[in-house]
Amino acid sequence: MRRLLGRSEKGPGASAAAETVLRLAVLLQAGVAPTRAWAYLASAGDAAAARVVAATEAGAPLAAAISGAAESAADSRVWSDVGSAWRVATTVGAPLAESLRGLAAALRDAQEAADDVRVALAEPAGTARLMGWLPLVAVALGAALGFDTFGALVGHPLGLVCLGAGAALIVAARWWTAALVRRARAESGVAGHGAELLAIALSGGVSIDRATTLVGNCGSEPDASTDGILSLSRSAGVPAVELLRASAALARHRARIDGRLRAARLSSRLLLPLGVCTLPAFLLLGVAPMMLSVAWTMSFSW
Repeated sequence: MRRLLGRSEKGPGASAAAETVLRLAVLLQAGVAPTRAWAYLASAGDAAAARVVAATEAGAPLAAAISGAAESAADSRVWSDVGSAWRVATTVGAPLAESLRGLAAALRDAQEAADDVRVALAEPAGTARLMGWLPLVAVALGAALGFDTFGALVGHPLGLVCLGAGAALIVAARWWTAALVRRARAESGVAGHGAELLAIALSGGVSIDRATTLVGNCGSEPDASTDGILSLSRSAGVPAVELLRASAALARHRARIDGRLRAARLSSRLLLPLGVCTLPAFLLLGVAPMMLSVAWTMSFSW
């Protein structure tokens, strides 16, 4: 079932990143210098912090070292988001500890959303994997009932056709099922991260245009929702920071709901490979060999 789920966070994931970021925020708020804070975390056994310290000692800038702190490629998006937030906050002079606390909350929300989707996917993916063994079980069942299913499959031309077609259908069913589960799985990264980055930039006191440019340089272009919030802030003359943070929280909530809906739709969509591939493979590898075995036996008895 783990292969079907195809979990995108095989490493520590967003929850471990959130823990590291939150501890870092506490140290910074206590007055510890950023480089020393990372060193303290590394000496305390934090693996991500140890990778950051090793990269900085090798000459990498701190923000780049944070972006590359992922243990595996699956975690790279999460740590890239953390590195972007660090780069923006240090560039504009935003309160680093406060920014990291907000980022830690966003990472926790992202991990909880991914966990919700993974739990919802577990039952349909497990059922699909179980049903995928049905054609092979049929072959063994036929042999257990006294039919020469193995001989019929390998010793008869029609049996070889059934064997090839059944095997191809099994492979197709597994590939199709894995593709459906992969599309239903939660995406990596943090929903609403662009709005969160923009809020961090504006909390440093820079103009909206400057903040938008900084966020764009981090590879996160403002979407239509963010543009609407900025327009509202300009027209109403109110700070955009809290509006942007509320928008980011709403984006994470929507991502969680969308993930649950994808998982719910998966249950019905998995019926397609079951009906098109698995059940025909069951007939080709289980029922057809038994019929061929009976016909073969009767022809010899004549």
